[in-house]
Amino acid sequence: MPAIKKVTLHNFKKFEALTLDFAPDVNVLIGDNETGKSSVLLALDLALSASRSRVETIGYESLLSQSAVRTFLKGPRTLDHLPEVIVDVALEEGDAPGLYGTQNQAGVMTDGIQMRISPLLEEYGPTIVELLREDPDNFPYEYYAVRFTTFAGEPHVSYRRPVKHLMLDSSRIDSEYAAREYTRTVFSFNADAPQRFGLENRYRRGKEAFRDNELAALNAKLGNYQFAVRTSVRSNLETDLIITKDGIPVENRGKGEQCFIKTEFALRKHDAKELNALLLEEPENHLSHTKMKQLVEQLAKTAGTQLFIATHSSHISSRLDLRHALLLGSDQKAGRLKALSEGTANFFMKAPDNNVLEFALSRKVILVEGDAEFILIEEMYKQVTDGQTPQSEGVHIISIGGTSFKRYLELGKLLGIKVAAIRDNDGSHQQHCVENYEDCLYEQARIFADPDDARSTFEIGLYQDNQAICDALFGGGRRKLTVQEYMLKNKADAAFELLTKKAPDLVTTQYIQDAIAWIRE
Repeated sequence: MPAIKKVTLHNFKKFEALTLDFAPDVNVLIGDNETGKSSVLLALDLALSASRSRVETIGYESLLSQSAVRTFLKGPRTLDHLPEVIVDVALEEGDAPGLYGTQNQAGVMTDGIQMRISPLLEEYGPTIVELLREDPDNFPYEYYAVRFTTFAGEPHVSYRRPVKHLMLDSSRIDSEYAAREYTRTVFSFNADAPQRFGLENRYRRGKEAFRDNELAALNAKLGNYQFAVRTSVRSNLETDLIITKDGIPVENRGKGEQCFIKTEFALRKHDAKELNALLLEEPENHLSHTKMKQLVEQLAKTAGTQLFIATHSSHISSRLDLRHALLLGSDQKAGRLKALSEGTANFFMKAPDNNVLEFALSRKVILVEGDAEFILIEEMYKQVTDGQTPQSEGVHIISIGGTSFKRYLELGKLLGIKVAAIRDNDGSHQQHCVENYEDCLYEQARIFADPDDARSTFEIGLYQDNQAICDALFGGGRRKLTVQEYMLKNKADAAFELLTKKAPDLVTTQYIQDAIAWIRE
């Protein structure tokens, strides 16, 4: 399989410069909104497709970095400073001499293809100079053109693609164009060229036979004006084909079901041509939780097809192994999670649904280990900060299981996340909160717990610091349990009642005050 090794972008959409190295099997692109996950998939799709018409339909003004355009317009505005778009897709080296060369941005000898959008200086140089002189704010998009070449400098054309790929975007999966393109591409994977040509020929002849036989009686009465059947390139076998499941056309199903069926069908192995690369744009959209789990199971079993998945789903990221994730940041930089230990990666794969992606995309996080802490921590945060909310200060609060702290801290260290981990001392602050984390902490991570071993849980400290409030709220008519015992046996309910009825009067435990003050530094 000709796997994609690397993509290098220059002035493509938001990226002035970006290089991503890919694994030969699974690559999961994660990041906040507007960090460029979709742009990376689009760059791969356009370069691999070598479709001039598709690039022109999207528009050069949409693909050329607006930052590069602004820089040009503010500069000397000469022809040699006009920016261009370059997308280099490096491939694993094979035995195709037409792909091997140094015609790439790095100038290294390897297999690959390039898409370049650049100004037509030889043909229109003087015209562009005059345009810029007359209107300094006018950028000459109309005088740009796209070229597709291999790293050997040879033309790269759509009918001779070295990497057979398919792009599925759940946001546009039910559009007529997307459905037609999907069917056409999958048809080409399942039928080799001689078979396709034969089928197309017989389909055209069948239309002609229908015209000559079935329409003959009607046309005989019409004189010079006749009915016929369209047989142009806009109405041939590839455009008329549809895919059905259980007799129902796929496009008549819901978006979620379409995404699931199309992904499953594309990944099936056939005797003819195989799918080398599958690009999935947010496959979780429109899927129920059950369907998403089935899709992830299907993707995890995929062999022989290189996967590129852009997602906001913690379930997809963790179940496909976090070591396959590439984190795109708002600073146009990317980080890999490949260095995550096998144990931690496997933990997140097997653990119940988690908040690992929310954690990975945060800069400051307060980790708590129980529902009671999570219910009250935001109110406590506002008390300590004179009304500021965690969200307004870029602090995320995430509830995790007590055994998960070390796993999240490992991920936080890898990504440089500031973490305040709030936990119970469980009867021994030294053993459980100091010695237990000696090998896990880093400069930007600290453990916060009550130093008093007698205050072993959050509820005990909360009760002792707010005894009068808790007694008044929970003590009336209680015979068997003390107020503290009730709070320990009904942690979430007690915390919620305190939040809804006594929030302004609560005293925040000192170690939680310390955690909030530290995370804000």
